[in-house]
Amino acid sequence: HMHSFSENKVRSLAKKTDRHQWTIYNQSHMSRTYPAGSRIDSSNYMPILPWSLGCQLVSLNFQTTDTPLLLNDGRFRENGGCGYVLKSDSVLKLQTPSRDPHKPMKLSIRILSGSCLPKPKPADNKCIDPYVRVSVFDVKSGYKEDVSTFSTGVIYNNGFFPIWNEVKFNFVVESWPSAMLQLTIFDKEVAPSADEFVATAAIPISCLRQGLRCVKLNDATNLRSGAMDF
Repeated sequence: HMHSFSENKVRSLAKKTDRHQWTIYNQSHMSRTYPAGSRIDSSNYMPILPWSLGCQLVSLNFQTTDTPLLLNDGRFRENGGCGYVLKSDSVLKLQTPSRDPHKPMKLSIRILSGSCLPKPKPADNKCIDPYVRVSVFDVKSGYKEDVSTFSTGVIYNNGFFPIWNEVKFNFVVESWPSAMLQLTIFDKEVAPSADEFVATAAIPISCLRQGLRCVKLNDATNLRSGAMDF
């Protein structure tokens, strides 16, 4: 059998003590979640919570390229974009409804540098002033959707090879098997609200490894085309 739940119903059920029972239920049954009917602008809800509960079909509005859809694309890029990702063992093997399946993870990230960053407006002759926003999307206490964000300093007039190499950004990630890391580069403008999007990347926390890593970036539609295709 498959049951469908609206995003509001997902949050309601997750707040109750039976959220672990729902996770166990999803080991042998199918659950589909979908955006609330009040989203007349075709916006999306965060998929992290239903993923953490073991829901198999987390439906989103694909006509809107917003942060939830970018995170969704990053999650399924884990398996080559084939459309399927295996659940984590903490969700598949949970048997005790009253016990959390995993311990929190301490995550430290330092942004070192960038290379050949594209301009938000290709026809613009000015050099960009890039900075990086580092965000972790998580679920706290089993039901609280949470996002923690830090930003690097601005490197002025250098989109070719900006070097940050600043302090580490420290996170405590509770639902790390389903949590996501998003790196987004912006071009600094005079008014903070006018900062222009440059590029982004969404990566499952469970796929991170220690050491130096090079991250491929995507454009606003989450594709590697044009200046991103190198």
